[in-house]
Amino acid sequence: MENQKTSLPFFGIPRLFPYIRKYRRTLLIMLICGLGGTGMDLAIPLLQRYALNRYVAERTLEGLPLYIVIYVAILLFGAAVNYISTRGAMSTEVRVNRDLRSSAFDHLQKLSFSYFNQNAVGYIHSRVMSDTSRIGSLVSWTMMDGVWHTSYLIGSVTVMLLINARLALMVMLILPLIVILYSLFQGKLILANRQIRELNSKITGDFNEGITGAKTIKTLVIEDRMGRDFLADTAEMRKKGIHVARLRGMFAMTMNLASSLALAIVLWKGGYIAESEIGTFSLFMNYAQGMMEPVRWIVDAISDVITTQVNIERLTRLLGTVPDVKDSDEVIRIYGDSFDPKKENWEPIRGDIEFRDVSFRYPDGDEYVLEHFSLRIPFGSNIAIVGETGAGKSTLVNLVCRFFEPTEGQVLIDGKDARERSQLWLHSAIGYVLQTPHLFSGTIRENLLYGNPNASEDQIWKALKLVSADEVVKRMEKGLDADVGEGGDLLSTGEKQLISFARAILADPRILVLDEATASVDTLTEQKIQSAIETVIAGRTSLVIAHRLSTVKNADLILVVNDGKIVEQGTHKELLKAKGYYYRLYTRQYEEEATSSVLM
Repeated sequence: MENQKTSLPFFGIPRLFPYIRKYRRTLLIMLICGLGGTGMDLAIPLLQRYALNRYVAERTLEGLPLYIVIYVAILLFGAAVNYISTRGAMSTEVRVNRDLRSSAFDHLQKLSFSYFNQNAVGYIHSRVMSDTSRIGSLVSWTMMDGVWHTSYLIGSVTVMLLINARLALMVMLILPLIVILYSLFQGKLILANRQIRELNSKITGDFNEGITGAKTIKTLVIEDRMGRDFLADTAEMRKKGIHVARLRGMFAMTMNLASSLALAIVLWKGGYIAESEIGTFSLFMNYAQGMMEPVRWIVDAISDVITTQVNIERLTRLLGTVPDVKDSDEVIRIYGDSFDPKKENWEPIRGDIEFRDVSFRYPDGDEYVLEHFSLRIPFGSNIAIVGETGAGKSTLVNLVCRFFEPTEGQVLIDGKDARERSQLWLHSAIGYVLQTPHLFSGTIRENLLYGNPNASEDQIWKALKLVSADEVVKRMEKGLDADVGEGGDLLSTGEKQLISFARAILADPRILVLDEATASVDTLTEQKIQSAIETVIAGRTSLVIAHRLSTVKNADLILVVNDGKIVEQGTHKELLKAKGYYYRLYTRQYEEEATSSVLM
């Protein structure tokens, strides 16, 4: 996980300062209002003490109107500052979450393919959503509650010490007991809650597999097994849930006992006070009971801060991950980056490609998959890359597209090292059709416009007709405005492939990459795509990754890949004449296709 180069400050906390510093004015107002609210909460028992000693004990109503005005004013002031601090906390949480998620999302756009190969989608999603949520809560609500609880505890102890130090010290003897009891329960509760979260993730996974794998489950007839597994997980969740409920019940009972013990001390040793100052007795009762919640919260907050350190570390590790492929500061200064491109400085791309003494190994690999490889691909050439499944056919394409960079040597685009230009400059001139097509949620029109946002209606239909995708659109009730569903799931694989092909063509790329574009489609769709390819690649440099060798016989050059390395190169006729690895592959496929046609 995330084993690329990282730059991690201690605990990652300094990385959060820029996100917090932006809202220092709001945080300062929250701090002041929090202290003001605490002052009002501390003042209420003092006012009640005065009222009991003055109006009840002395049986007089003198000064009562002024007392009422002051009491109401304090209540209104306390409500106002609490509203301001609460609103500030809500605002800070939402804004910090937004900033952290935006930074994480933007940073993910800059990371290399190797990062996504090494980290699961769920893991990345958790960093961007769950971890940021915990951090946002920490710097807003935890801070605001921390100000209130800490200042209330200090304030109440101080007032009690000033009024009756001996009784105050006796009440304070309960505090260490509460801390010890809470710490004991908290460790067990944290462990139990962690187990419940893990079980919940497992149950969520069961749901996900039950939905996404519904067809496989039915064809394998394993509904009963899936049901048993699900029931076993939910039974374990029930068992753990009951255990946690019991722990919480015992914890609540213990805390109530400790709180009652504090009140008992006040009643036992403070009874004599009531004879002379009933108001002081009431004050001690209020403070002794009110102190329990701050103590509990402080112990809980310490644990929460420690737990949130994990979230901070994971998020800062993501933000500190250095991409394997990145533009230099000089290139960014001239050509801009993905989020602020300086297109006015971009040179036109013709489409000449050259590998100059290129050696390459993947970031997590030990062996070279290319060694001192040189090849010049003039503009307009049709280069085929062939080999068996898993042979490593995508390596050359990944280098041309600058998804990876050479370990040694250079990849030149129009005679210039690709590293001397921005990644976006290069990617804007490449059309890529994947073996497994991906469409974004939305309409067909919206997906096509990703290829060219300024495309006209005529240009859209021209691209569709070029790859026979217009027939797909015409069958749709809403035409171009038909919804494709999540990931294009409302369309068949062949239909998605045709739409993605049209999207690539609509961008009018100078370099076209077809990564086994016909491998996952039916025969009829393959024929449509193959008939379009000859027209589409005209006037472009094309790199065609193919498994079916019959589709690349007319290529200008065929590169044969085996075990991650180029073992042969030449035209179709030259390679057949050599009777090497390509010859054996072609002969075997030809025999298989011939046998299949006879059997059918």
